Amino acid sequence: MTRTSFRAAAAIGTTALAAAALAGTTATTTSDRWPALPKKTAFDFFVLQVPDFPFGLSWYQGDLKTDKHGRAYAKFVGRFNEETFTIAPVRPAPAPVVHDSPTADASTNPVTAPVHQYHLGFWFNSPKAADKAGCGANVTPFNGEHNAGTQAMNTRQFAPDAGPLGRIRS
Repeated sequence: MTRTSFRAAAAIGTTALAAAALAGTTATTTSDRWPALPKKTAFDFFVLQVPDFPFGLSWYQGDLKTDKHGRAYAKFVGRFNEETFTIAPVRPAPAPVVHDSPTADASTNPVTAPVHQYHLGFWFNSPKAADKAGCGANVTPFNGEHNAGTQAMNTRQFAPDAGPLGRIRS
């Protein structure tokens, strides 16, 4: 992973994604380590259609929190490979509306043919933390309350239609 092209800050060192993808019988496990991040800071991790804005379809995976040295480790279990996709082929279906602010939830899903999601990215959990790291105080919907900060890192070193998850065979 590398710093996002959107307001990337020197406070977020250029770092490599250390990922081990292990094919399992029912799931793929990805273990990721990130050095050189802001200390004691929370982030939200997503699987993405494209790494940078407008991001496309995005799938929340979990939270990251750095320690006093700015290091984070997370383990996510799911299907992370060439077959990672979203589909809603026939018609909209009702969806729960949990949040109405700052970004309202959709009350139905969009109809879509299969859309593969091969990129990864994570966002500051709060605009305050992003601003403290020199990344601005923009509010984005990339956390559970839809009030996250800016994107910190992503896999933009890969082409938009050829993210790293597409290289992992099922």
